[in-house]
Amino acid sequence: MFSYVSEMFALKNRIFCSLNFARCCQRRNLRVGKATLESVNLKGSSFLTLKDFNAEEIKHILWVSADLKHRIKHKGEYVPLLQGKSIAMIFEKRSTRTRISTETGFSLLGGHPCFLTPQDIHLGINESTTDTARVLSGLADIVLARVYSHSSLELLDKDASIPIINGLSDLYHPIQILADLLTLQEHYGSLKGLTLAWIGDGNNVLHSFMMSLAKLGVNLKVATPKGYEPDANVTQEAQRLSKQYCTKLQFLTDPVEAARDSNVLVTDTWVSMGQEEEKKKRLKDFHGYQITMQAGSVAAPDWTFLHCLPRKAEEVDNEVFYSPRSLVFKEAENRKWTIMGLMVCILTDYRQEIPKLKF
Repeated sequence: MFSYVSEMFALKNRIFCSLNFARCCQRRNLRVGKATLESVNLKGSSFLTLKDFNAEEIKHILWVSADLKHRIKHKGEYVPLLQGKSIAMIFEKRSTRTRISTETGFSLLGGHPCFLTPQDIHLGINESTTDTARVLSGLADIVLARVYSHSSLELLDKDASIPIINGLSDLYHPIQILADLLTLQEHYGSLKGLTLAWIGDGNNVLHSFMMSLAKLGVNLKVATPKGYEPDANVTQEAQRLSKQYCTKLQFLTDPVEAARDSNVLVTDTWVSMGQEEEKKKRLKDFHGYQITMQAGSVAAPDWTFLHCLPRKAEEVDNEVFYSPRSLVFKEAENRKWTIMGLMVCILTDYRQEIPKLKF
């Protein structure tokens, strides 16, 4: 009898703790339990890093993006899902794709974008980031911020009562990866089992790949020069994800070995904004990392090329960049459809019309 009572007490205690945990997660905008594509609800969520999103949530965003692309681009429909809503766009760094895709995408959905340059707003300078977050929370429905320091985004998110989207930071560039994933899904028909080779700097774009690919069953090979490896904490989490999802993750210094048998070859700028003084040294250190047809000759027969742009000739030669293997301009266009899909997921209860995508 004593054993039965003890077991019942322990069971009640576990249920109580689980309910408390779920309530806590709900208050903090975290998600618990295993999601399915039909049950995913991202309304009100911030989007700072793909580390915070599970496989079904990433697939859901891509599905909504593909659905909007189909309805608006291919069927010519007007879909004013964001009518009456506004977005505050904070840009500490200049941009082509992020600005144009967000402004045109939000407008196309019936909303009003407000672009804030460093001349209009200086986070933490003329006004504290905390105060800025609270002010914008009363004036806009969502914020997209393209910043130097990821900590600025975290502080905005902490003090704002509206969702924050990472438009790029020194640590992550998650909206770029959404466009890349949609581009690859469109080209290959599915993502699972592909191998992506990153050849270049261990930067924010790579970090976002590392936080997402394993969840979708994609293998990753990373080739960086010594001294340019990805962040140690990001690497540790990527290794855990690779083990959890049974994918392959390799870190190399030989770009040819990274390209070998890979389906997708990817690179990015070797000199990011803010690193201009390091340009001479970086160009020397990255010698031999240019992606050429020679690298493609050891890749998988169906290999393709991605680059988030803008591109410099030393990173990839013209023969590859302008070849049928290159998906860079489709990738750039998909920046619009995926940021639209993301904003719709965060601000509405939209349900897709097209069948599920195959992943």
